[in-house]
Amino acid sequence: MNYGFVIDGRKCIGCHACTVGCKSENQVPLGVNRTWVKYVEKGKFPDTRRYFTVLRCNHCEDPPCVNICPVEALQKREDGIVDFDKRRCIGCKACGQACPYGALYIDPESHTSAKCNYCAHRKEVGMKPACVVICPQQAIVSGDLDDPHSQISQLVATEQTVVRKPEKGTSPNVFYINGDGASLDPLQTEIGRPYLWSEQSRGVGHFVGKELQGSLRSDTGKPDDGTAARRVYDAPSKGVVWGWEVPAYVWSKGISSGIFMLLFVLTVFLSAPLSAPMQWASWAVSLVFLGFTGAFLIRDLDRPDRFSSVMLRPQFKSWLVRGGYSIGGFGALLALWGAARLLHSPLLETVSLWGGALFALITSVYTAFLFASAKGRDFWQSPVMVIHMLVTSLVAGASAMLLLAVAFGAEASIQSILTGGIAGGVMLNIVIMLSELFGRHPSKQAEATAHLMTHGALKQQFWGGCIALGHLAPLVLLLFGAGPFVAVAAALLALSGVYYTEKLWVKAPQLISLH
Repeated sequence: MNYGFVIDGRKCIGCHACTVGCKSENQVPLGVNRTWVKYVEKGKFPDTRRYFTVLRCNHCEDPPCVNICPVEALQKREDGIVDFDKRRCIGCKACGQACPYGALYIDPESHTSAKCNYCAHRKEVGMKPACVVICPQQAIVSGDLDDPHSQISQLVATEQTVVRKPEKGTSPNVFYINGDGASLDPLQTEIGRPYLWSEQSRGVGHFVGKELQGSLRSDTGKPDDGTAARRVYDAPSKGVVWGWEVPAYVWSKGISSGIFMLLFVLTVFLSAPLSAPMQWASWAVSLVFLGFTGAFLIRDLDRPDRFSSVMLRPQFKSWLVRGGYSIGGFGALLALWGAARLLHSPLLETVSLWGGALFALITSVYTAFLFASAKGRDFWQSPVMVIHMLVTSLVAGASAMLLLAVAFGAEASIQSILTGGIAGGVMLNIVIMLSELFGRHPSKQAEATAHLMTHGALKQQFWGGCIALGHLAPLVLLLFGAGPFVAVAAALLALSGVYYTEKLWVKAPQLISLH
């Protein structure tokens, strides 16, 4: 048994009955939709045509939203329906980043994720989904794709059908007859003027009371001669659902893990003469910023009261869970190292130092795997993302430790190692960023994200804030300056550069439309 939908574009008249029926049946609040109709126009007057496309959850064979959910709030049922349980959802919004189709949203009333669930409550009693029943043209067909005698199975077998974004490998179970490419591929149409009744100046769900972050309009600079495909009606964009809290958590995590890895390297491999106050200060900074990391993570949740579910009811395939346990293990080993120092236990101190360094390494890079599992954002699938995260962590840790070295009057050799490490890390980070932005991209979506940062709406923030102030300025100070004030200024600029980089890397991909 494998339930799915067929959307017949030959019959759809764009009446929105499916949208209204879905809202009424499932009590969907205003401003969000489980199913919606997208209008695309082609041609030039008087030779024009309008296409109507019904969009919703695709109930994929391999749904990435299920694998990324840390608390099993989303499940792939045996009958093929991808269902959700709002009683478990913590509002982390990872499922929305993983979905390539933009089908999930944050319910502004329950503050949990929601989407089309095939009207599972109706299916359980032998009824069809509300959208199927209410459609006046019978343009929506539901049923068992595995039953060769069902209407939907016969349509898929006899008609030429297409699915959305097959390159994602999710095997969608929503098939389109006479599906128009410009309607199914969001990058084939520009987001132009606001849609009269579907647009709002303030967000919904996670963004109630907040302005949407950044421009969601595409600006290619190409003149419109009136013949290109135009998106004339659509559901509103969900905006940047991972806001400032996510880059802040990556930044604080980088400081915490980076400074402890450097403490380990300086102590074990370089035998650097770190004073006891310097070691204690590095340990304290690592512990404090690890605490900030947890605070930022909880702050980003729309249901922070359920945060404990990540640890108590985990779904271990999710990198959110694996990251949570990595941070927890790192924190435990940090506490153990401090206790060993107080108790003057060399063996315990050595074990906790090595173990802490290992968990610091894992903590610094696991976010790359979390981003990679967010299949809806192609730019995050970069193969060098692991190196990117490791290098930024070491730059952040070295910058924080250099500030401590100046404050505690550490030996010149220590400061020289740290300044050299920051300079090398900054240069390597520039190379990594430019390779991610100007290298070969796996998809048009990733290419559009890179263009947005280098030539689009975020170009001033990238070239001015990230590259010039966050990377080139500290590099020039470290290479050509001298003295404690120069070291402090360079360290602070490098720390700001790490945050600014992660802010753009998190924000830019979310400005590319998924539907």
